[in-house]
Amino acid sequence: MPVQKEYLRLYADDAGHSRVEEASIELQSTPYAPPAPDLYLSQPFPAAAAAFLTFPAGWTGTWHVTPRRQLLVVLSGEIEVELSDGTVRQAGPGTLGLLEDTVGEGHITRVVGGRPVETLVVPLA
Repeated sequence: MPVQKEYLRLYADDAGHSRVEEASIELQSTPYAPPAPDLYLSQPFPAAAAAFLTFPAGWTGTWHVTPRRQLLVVLSGEIEVELSDGTVRQAGPGTLGLLEDTVGEGHITRVVGGRPVETLVVPLA
């Protein structure tokens, strides 16, 4: 029986405004590491690299687009993203984001609280 993994998708609409939506991807029961029992696995995202990215405590960006289509996983700390349509979303540990707003007005990212934010970024092909 498949399960769903939820994530936040940031994208630019046809007018260039950054938007966010809740999305999900289906995970299928898969013999991922036999002879261990099956695990739930999505279709892969084509990627060539992964990197750790740290936002320092108190860091606030300016309006920008994401530098490339990428996945971002928040490992610790909390960030806030303000979109050009006025939406503000917070993301903490375990949040997965698919960043696709590579054109348009972009977004502002801020660190919330007094701790750095540790993330994992995976540039997508």
